[in-house]
Amino acid sequence: MKTAAVKLSDTEFDDLRRIIHTRSGVRFQNAERDALENRLSRRLEELELDDFGQYIQLLTMGPYQSEEFQEMFSRIANSETGFFRNRAQLDVFSETVLPRLLNDRAATKRLRIWSAACSTGEEPYTLAMLVHRTLGVRLGDWRVEILGTDLSEKALNTASDARYSSSALASVDPALAKRYFKEEDGTFTLDPMIRSMVSFEFHNLNDSLKARRHGSWDVIFCRNVMNSFDDDGKASCLRMLHDRLAEDGTLFVGRDDTVGDTDAKFLPLNDSKAFAYSKG
Repeated sequence: MKTAAVKLSDTEFDDLRRIIHTRSGVRFQNAERDALENRLSRRLEELELDDFGQYIQLLTMGPYQSEEFQEMFSRIANSETGFFRNRAQLDVFSETVLPRLLNDRAATKRLRIWSAACSTGEEPYTLAMLVHRTLGVRLGDWRVEILGTDLSEKALNTASDARYSSSALASVDPALAKRYFKEEDGTFTLDPMIRSMVSFEFHNLNDSLKARRHGSWDVIFCRNVMNSFDDDGKASCLRMLHDRLAEDGTLFVGRDDTVGDTDAKFLPLNDSKAFAYSKG
């Protein structure tokens, strides 16, 4: 059965993007209709379904709707990822924000970092490497908590496995790659020390109650996800991030994420490349 010719009707498109928005906060625009159709056509073929109406029933009825939503979301999510992505921003973290926090937290020796919408784990592992390089032999004296969260359980499984292709390491300095990865048959396995510094957890950014259970964070990275939300979803996410950020903490966002025009007030750091904010 060839499902490539199956078209997504107006009603099916509205139903499908409503399901996606309700469960993830991601809003598919009219211009993205063809992309959604193309990405899911193969899934219809795998499930031997005749049309998108049957697929929508699968997503909303029966015992496997949650599992199927996870599978679907892993196929439609635009996950821009890779180690040491946006190096200029990471330089601000490692050269300005991190040294200040380590000085301010010298008494408690506790550092908490949240990588929200972390996809397959490259971002939190990058942050772990930067913390490891900065603290060096002092790492054992500190309680460093780095949490990576995502809506895709499939992506989180890949993150926990901590094995990557060469493309994920495209922006990694060769010396760092040699230090922190072991290559075998074209697969790069992360050093167990760095792996042990990061924990992973399923989290929907719509779930502010679950976010509160983790307390406050010294640093939050939430990059290139809010631009997929509508205005209400973005405002709600920013309120949650503002609430979870420590009073002297720093929020890093993506270059296309906008932080203004909400009741959650943030102040930009004095670096145009940082895309980083403190609490207002």
